[in-house]
Amino acid sequence: MLDWLVVWGVTQAAGLIFKPILEDLAKDAAKDWAKDLLKGIPGNILEKLKKEDIEIAAGKALKEFLQLVQEDLKDGELSEDEIKKYMQPIKQFLKNQEVKEILGNAFKNDNPAIDTNKLQEIWDKINVSNPLPDDFNWKRVAKKYLQKVKEIIRGIPELRAILDSQNLEQIENNTRGFLVIPDFDLKRYQEGICERYGNLKLDSLDTSGYAYNELKLWQIFTAQNVREAHQVLPQVHELPKEHLRRLRETDQVEAEVELEELERHKRVYFEQPIRSVLDVVNKKQDYKYLVILGDPGSGKSTLLQFLALNWAESPLDNVISLPIPLLIELRTYMRRREDKECNNFLEFFHQCSGAIAHLNQLELDKQLKAGNALVMFDGLDEVFDPGKREDVITDIHRFTNDYPDVQVIVTSRIIGYKPQRLLNAEFRHFILQDLDSEQIQDFIYRWHELTFTDAVDKVRKRERLQRGIEASKSITELAGNPLLLTMMAILNRNQELPRDRAELYNQASRVLLHQWDVERVLIEDKRLDPKTIDYNALLRMMMSMCEVQQSKN
Repeated sequence: MLDWLVVWGVTQAAGLIFKPILEDLAKDAAKDWAKDLLKGIPGNILEKLKKEDIEIAAGKALKEFLQLVQEDLKDGELSEDEIKKYMQPIKQFLKNQEVKEILGNAFKNDNPAIDTNKLQEIWDKINVSNPLPDDFNWKRVAKKYLQKVKEIIRGIPELRAILDSQNLEQIENNTRGFLVIPDFDLKRYQEGICERYGNLKLDSLDTSGYAYNELKLWQIFTAQNVREAHQVLPQVHELPKEHLRRLRETDQVEAEVELEELERHKRVYFEQPIRSVLDVVNKKQDYKYLVILGDPGSGKSTLLQFLALNWAESPLDNVISLPIPLLIELRTYMRRREDKECNNFLEFFHQCSGAIAHLNQLELDKQLKAGNALVMFDGLDEVFDPGKREDVITDIHRFTNDYPDVQVIVTSRIIGYKPQRLLNAEFRHFILQDLDSEQIQDFIYRWHELTFTDAVDKVRKRERLQRGIEASKSITELAGNPLLLTMMAILNRNQELPRDRAELYNQASRVLLHQWDVERVLIEDKRLDPKTIDYNALLRMMMSMCEVQQSKN
């Protein structure tokens, strides 16, 4: 006999105050409620379901509903004892036939919706003496509940047919709405990738007029190393020891314990083996869902572009057997979604401006279901609005549920990244490492071989750059960042490198600001002196400037 509390996930839901309600429902005599909750499922699908499947789906749904109600009450700063006072009212509430039908609407396949006004009305009617707090939000609970039910449906093969049929019908309707239906033309898609990402876009970083048109990304790309981060921490490699010392001096014991915990996570992180990021990506069976984290300019976007180009440069007859790289720049995707051009990732590739090339979403759906794709979501941190970023994460999570055989990579900056939701979705997290000395020297050699034609000048400038980097410890450290190393190589063409990092930032930022002045007629603000700005703030600001300039080309 099934242990319903285990199957429904109740035993794993630590701190679920309303657990006794589900314990009552788990009793044999109380099973009829499950059928009421799934009334909205089409009859032809409902007939295929076993009684056990119905009870599993209904129990999981109610468990999620109770958990969400509890979370909303807790967010209203109610204590556990205050929340427990709602135990009996909620039990009575769930016995109401109309409430069951409203919650059951989440299982329908025709634009399910939860009538939150009706739920409020029913609660007020049957619980006159137990009103919910003023800040309790039925709409917030209902929105999250609908998402949870979709995940439940995905987990039961028979119920999955509901969403599959709904998605296919929506795709067909959308496809009929266009006068020109895009083909699934992989050759044209290859050409689009090469055109978009093939050449390095350095015009905005070098205002001297030198042409880098023939410099290809795959010629200069260096596969960086990564470490796995089981506990993702902002700047895990730069734990503030000075801050810890000040806390000890002021007897802030609690904060000190917290920082010592960070130290422990730091030790665990540095115990992780260093490996090539390409080795990790190529082991799909071990690393199906990945988050690649890194500082500004560390090469996150370049990595994804390289993976796409590696496929695009393969002969078409070989490409048929290789996963199709679908690279989605999230800032572009969100703009298109806000402009109502698309509702999901497939529609983005089917019809949106900004897509590399349009791919028929019916055929794309088949390829994704077959697992014949590598899907890459670039720049989660570039979705600046926290609410919209949560929506994107929900879309990504839903995508992995819809297409469980597809490898997925997400990139983000470390600062501000919140890992929990993607950790819950079984994403493994890796942090890009700085280029090591061998990688730096390899880059310098290839850069000068590819960008200089005069043999004597090439050797002279290459040796000058090597000396400039080796002469200063601070400049050596900065050279580990791929974008800063590129800036050094560009500056070195016309001058010797500065000896300290503040002056390097000063000169590099002037190059970028000069370009912005020309384009935007900006007036220099004398108050901004790179030598007086905090090092990390200056790094983030200058890397952002570099990335903005590159994205414009």
